[in-house]
Amino acid sequence: MAKNTICLWYDKDAEEAARFYAGVFPDSEVKTVYRAPGDYPSGKEGDVLMVEFTVAGVPCLGLNGGPTFKHNEAFSFQIATDDQEETDRYWNAIVDNGGQESACGWCKDRWGISWQITPRVLMEAMAAGGGEAKRAFDAMMTMRKIDVAAIEAARRG
Repeated sequence: MAKNTICLWYDKDAEEAARFYAGVFPDSEVKTVYRAPGDYPSGKEGDVLMVEFTVAGVPCLGLNGGPTFKHNEAFSFQIATDDQEETDRYWNAIVDNGGQESACGWCKDRWGISWQITPRVLMEAMAAGGGEAKRAFDAMMTMRKIDVAAIEAARRG
């Protein structure tokens, strides 16, 4: 187990979520599935308790903690993309698998985890500052999934 691991709370489908992420994002994998060694108050022997996995190289632990706590936008994964094709691939994988679109490059997967699918060109425009950043920011504010060509056009003015 990594020294620092993000723990994500799921109701009962941490393994399904981990396998989905591993199938979508490079440098992602399901490492270890921990099963209950015996019956317990809310489950039985063999139930999946936790799943160690990585998402784009980030170590995570999926905890099947039950329905008490829900995810919200206070936590998100930000995935940097190189072009529109990569942006579309990740966005569509999340949204088309029971997720939902939000604004400004944000979407949410079917388990409630928020994702920022962020083309590098947008972050480069923001880092440039000044009018270039303002134009890119204003363009982004009108979008759900980020349109790389529109951001590039906004950068140029």
